[in-house]
Amino acid sequence: MGFGGGSVLIIFLTSFMNISQKEAQGINLFFFIPCALYSVLRYRKEKLIDKKLATTFVICGLIGVVAGYIIINFIPGNLLRKTFGGFLILMGVRDLLSKK
Repeated sequence: MGFGGGSVLIIFLTSFMNISQKEAQGINLFFFIPCALYSVLRYRKEKLIDKKLATTFVICGLIGVVAGYIIINFIPGNLLRKTFGGFLILMGVRDLLSKK
C-alpha cells in the first residue's frame, strides 16, 4: 500500500475499471517490479547498496510477502478497501500536519 503513483493506479482500477481491491493491489505490485529492478541495477552500478543490509531486507521482505499472501486470503475485499482508504487518509493528514 504505497502512497505514490501506485495509490492512484489502485483507485483508478477499483473506481473506474471495476476491478476488485485484491486484483488492483496485485496489478500495482506487478507494475512495481520493473521499477524496483531498474532502481536496484542503477544503485548497484553506483555502488550505493550495502549488500549485508540489502540481504536482510530481501529476507524480511520475502517473509512479509508470504505472510501477506496467506493473510490476504482471510480478509474480505470490503475490509481491505476500507483499510486502504483509511491508510490514504491518515497519510494525507500526516503530510498536511508535517512541518516540512
